[in-house]
Amino acid sequence: MTAVLTVWWGDQTVGALRIDRQGDIEFAYAESWRTASHARAISVSLPLRADPYLRRDTRPFFEGLLPEESQRIAVARALGVSQQNEFRLLEQIGGEVAGALSLWPEGETPPAASYDTPPTPLSEDALIALLDRLPTRPLLAGEEGLRLSLAGAQAKVPLILTGAGLALPRPGEPTTHILKPPIARFADTTENEAFAMRLAKGIGLDTADVDIVTVRDRSFLLVKRYDRQTDSEGRVQRLHQEDFCQAMGYTSAQKYAADGGPVFRDCFALLRRAATRPARDVLKLLDAALFNLIIGNADAHGKNFSLLYESDEITLAPLYDLLSTVSYPDLSPNLAMKIARRARLEDLVTREWARFAEETGLTEPFIRRRAALADAVIGRAPAERADFAPAVQPAMQQFADLVAARAARLKDAL
Repeated sequence: MTAVLTVWWGDQTVGALRIDRQGDIEFAYAESWRTASHARAISVSLPLRADPYLRRDTRPFFEGLLPEESQRIAVARALGVSQQNEFRLLEQIGGEVAGALSLWPEGETPPAASYDTPPTPLSEDALIALLDRLPTRPLLAGEEGLRLSLAGAQAKVPLILTGAGLALPRPGEPTTHILKPPIARFADTTENEAFAMRLAKGIGLDTADVDIVTVRDRSFLLVKRYDRQTDSEGRVQRLHQEDFCQAMGYTSAQKYAADGGPVFRDCFALLRRAATRPARDVLKLLDAALFNLIIGNADAHGKNFSLLYESDEITLAPLYDLLSTVSYPDLSPNLAMKIARRARLEDLVTREWARFAEETGLTEPFIRRRAALADAVIGRAPAERADFAPAVQPAMQQFADLVAARAARLKDAL
């Protein structure tokens, strides 16, 4: 017996994801989609073709739509299915995922979003209660009317920001923002990430918009989804995207280079192969790599970079999940993706940049000129730090001092 999930791109059928009684999955594009003039592949790793893709090729993209690690375990427990049964997980929570796709059981059509009236905003009590449920029910899995999924190992929930506040999506309604609670075992992660994201944007890097939402005495990070846009009629449209692991055929278990996942050489090669204007996006990825090095974001792995599909272009998506992980002694200071085979900023000396130039396909003098990025960070960090509430200024001063010191060190190394 075969079970089928229909894969939709907006209101059009893209193809079908199938699982047989042995648990083998395959994906096949629908002929109506494959032969249409507007047809696009759903992934760089799954080019348009008539023959179906078997499990080895299919799994990385579709499994990559699901939450990871402890989040996936908790979702599976809440739904009463195996955490390894990715097909059944997508069957239950694949209605609203990263990108433009949605997955629905065969014979079901995605419900049309209603824009006649805005969704009902959550009260403060309801919002706090929702966030308190996330540890045992990530993404509110199993709650009636909700089929939400996001990749990542951190607790979060996609919501809609209205003029009156945050609201849960109604059936078929695209979400606009992602609400991220602080990481319980580490201090000030909300402020840490907000500082890093705002600093990146402040020096001109293409970065997702963030804000801090305070509900009573609790603060949360609110991230505007870059894979959603509002049209001239006020309707939210889904934009397609995929992370680098999906695009290169790596599962989420391989997101770290140490686990066999992508390294910077692979990432730069992907942009040269897939981006519409690779020269522009290669430079953006170089700046992202150097910025992560400056702030001490050692956890920047293959799923923390994405391709964004807009109109007829494929571009490097805005940066997201920027966090100074080296601020926390309990976290490894070693880079998830080494630079010139070095895992720490302290080990990067002048001669290493020739090797990194070889890895990125750029010239060493060009990379050295990006020392200007370090100057920009040093100049901008105090203003970004000062924008936070007085109560968190001691922590923000520590973050800003650490980042400025690392920027100076990188400048010397370059």
